[in-house]
Amino acid sequence: MNLYYAPLEGISLRVFRRVHSEVFGCVDAYFAPFISPGDQERVNRKGMRDIAPEENKEVKPKIQVLTGNAESFLRFAENAKALGYDEININMGCPVQMVTKKGRGSGILREPYTLDNFLSEIFSVSDMKISIKTRIGFYSAEELSRLIEIFNKYPISELTVHPRIREQFYKGEPDMDAFSYAYNNYMGRLCYNGDIWNKEDFDVIEKLFPNLSGVMIGRGAVKNPAIFREIKGGKALSTEELCTFTEKMANGWYEVLKSETYTLYKLKELWGYMSLNFPDEKKITKAIKKASKPDELIGLTKMLPDIKKG
Repeated sequence: MNLYYAPLEGISLRVFRRVHSEVFGCVDAYFAPFISPGDQERVNRKGMRDIAPEENKEVKPKIQVLTGNAESFLRFAENAKALGYDEININMGCPVQMVTKKGRGSGILREPYTLDNFLSEIFSVSDMKISIKTRIGFYSAEELSRLIEIFNKYPISELTVHPRIREQFYKGEPDMDAFSYAYNNYMGRLCYNGDIWNKEDFDVIEKLFPNLSGVMIGRGAVKNPAIFREIKGGKALSTEELCTFTEKMANGWYEVLKSETYTLYKLKELWGYMSLNFPDEKKITKAIKKASKPDELIGLTKMLPDIKKG
């Protein structure tokens, strides 16, 4: 069973992927955040730079596109192929209204007929491997049976299912009954994604669904960057590692951004999750949140105690 690092907008970018792989590793594949065509379906240059071969010599990611337009997808596929990629993941899960109102992300799930036509067109033309990351429906999990019926028509390389509907965003409990339906009725390779915060959560999923092709972890892996190692039987996360990780991230982002302000923003974004490892250290974690420079934030992380186990 493969372990994937989820595509997280603003987080799982090239610097993060390289540093995480160096410090923690144990990830079978990193997914780069989605690239969305902009005005007039032009490809997002910033996103393309993130997946450029020269920027990913140490860790080559899997790539994801956010579009519901066949012409746009096919144009992106040609650009991706020119960069040496042979597989594209389509984001059909993003719940943000600005995305869904354009029929992108989970917005495409509202119109099964449109979804079917979109897939028919791209699969009939593209020679790229195509995988999909989806939700179980837009308004209701009852939509899932029709979605699975459509997905079963096409040679999707892997289907990742996040068992929430669009209206939930990331709140509430994942609908495991709905995922069980997908597990029992989808005929291709199936990956689970959603609310895996520790090895115990993973063990539950593996026991319930032993024939999954993969498990994708997002927010739980930001909180605990060592979660993949722990799942594979390695040592637990330590405070010392988090400090090392933070310093390397600061150096990596400053080299790219040439700005302490933007580097600090990147570090604070991570520590918004990683602070959850220290529930009793509110004074320090609050100071981390208010830090005004990267060096100040790094110094504060070194004041944290060892992470409590169990």
